Amino acid sequence: MLDLSSLDTVNRLLLTVPLKPLQGDRFQPTGFPSLGAATYQTKDGPKLLVESAQSMANRLEATCWDAATNKPVTALDGISHVTVTRKGAFLTDSMLEAHRLNSVYIERSQGEFYTKTLPEAIGASKEEPVDRKKFIEALLKYDVGCLIHGVFLESIDGRLRIARALSAFIEASGIQVAPSGGVKIDRVKATKDEGKTSKEGFGNVPFARDEYVADRIDCHINLDLAQIRGYGLGDKVERLLILLALYRVRKLLDGDLRLRTACDLEPVDRDNLVATRPAGFKLPSLGDLESAVREAIAECKGLMKHTPVTFEDDLTKTKDKKKKDDDDSADDEESDSETDE
Repeated sequence: MLDLSSLDTVNRLLLTVPLKPLQGDRFQPTGFPSLGAATYQTKDGPKLLVESAQSMANRLEATCWDAATNKPVTALDGISHVTVTRKGAFLTDSMLEAHRLNSVYIERSQGEFYTKTLPEAIGASKEEPVDRKKFIEALLKYDVGCLIHGVFLESIDGRLRIARALSAFIEASGIQVAPSGGVKIDRVKATKDEGKTSKEGFGNVPFARDEYVADRIDCHINLDLAQIRGYGLGDKVERLLILLALYRVRKLLDGDLRLRTACDLEPVDRDNLVATRPAGFKLPSLGDLESAVREAIAECKGLMKHTPVTFEDDLTKTKDKKKKDDDDSADDEESDSETDE
């Protein structure tokens, strides 16, 4: 059995993993609307946010999903999640949705899962305090990923919220811009006619491009062990949650760090990933974690289930209705604002 005893006496598992571009020196950071790359000054000089906590949460969850079969990867067979089908075919899954169980496709699915089954399992009542134990147990039963990546079931009750237990971000230090550019070539008509602008796709279109180089790129990982223990789900489930988190981290670092076409990173020393807290804890290999997580899932199998639901709404009308709901919510001064889990 994989020994995790060194984590028993600490509240956080902290890892700082030095990264490097897979080829060359340049890399493309994440960009934000009306901002571009997120650069900022610190006492140690200029830094750059390469990948945000929100994006890293999605990437960590994606390591658990097999896109070819539309199921969790084989090593995680037996974990709880909700699959949504439409017209007899796969549509989406709580493991893929930005808000997991609070997905609009689950919320508006046919049947009573979201309107009765889940609220009753949670013991949801706006006239009573939240029964946190029932809430946590319901999340374990229907989507264990919520206990790792967080969830906000605002559609049921705005108090039903879990923060992320596992978070990560990537930042670069000692950065400099590496400007470049190119041109979109029109093989038929190189020049632009008046009235047929580059926005319509005609003519050669030059463009500028900013990539970056850095003295150092680090992936910072934080696993809140105190939060996991605070769920009060017992030793077996606690071990399962820790192993699921470590599995995500190891699988991401072992090969899923192609963040964008021009941002393909890898650890400087993949075989020696040692925590800064607790000092000396070494991240187990993927093979060891796969074996351990299979055993942990088997021990907790009776506490989790796979739930299929069906969504048959017209997607065009659903989009229009969602826009109206969003507009109505914006006008309601007492409406719950959406927050990052």
